[in-house]
Amino acid sequence: MSTGTTKAPTLPVAPSEYDFQYFNQLISILRLYFQQLDNPGLIAGSTLRINATELIAALNFSEVNPITGARVVSFPTQAELAYLRVGDVYYDTSAGNVLKIKT
Repeated sequence: MSTGTTKAPTLPVAPSEYDFQYFNQLISILRLYFQQLDNPGLIAGSTLRINATELIAALNFSEVNPITGARVVSFPTQAELAYLRVGDVYYDTSAGNVLKIKT
């Protein structure tokens, strides 16, 4: 599933005859492209259209722990508040783990 940030690669022009190096280059480019599609990163977005006027949008800020398989949320906390920009979302662990937006 594409995140919209991965762009299709520019593929090399095929030679008129079989060329081993060309095919190795082509396969390497495609392998990298598919790896980027398979690993969109920590932030994922999705939308679901209910009907012509209702749209549900969601963002996911979790990643899978490779050892346990559990999903772990990766948000900064109020401890990093001084380093955040206005509009950044963070966990306030001193207020019961509520999400807040730096203003």
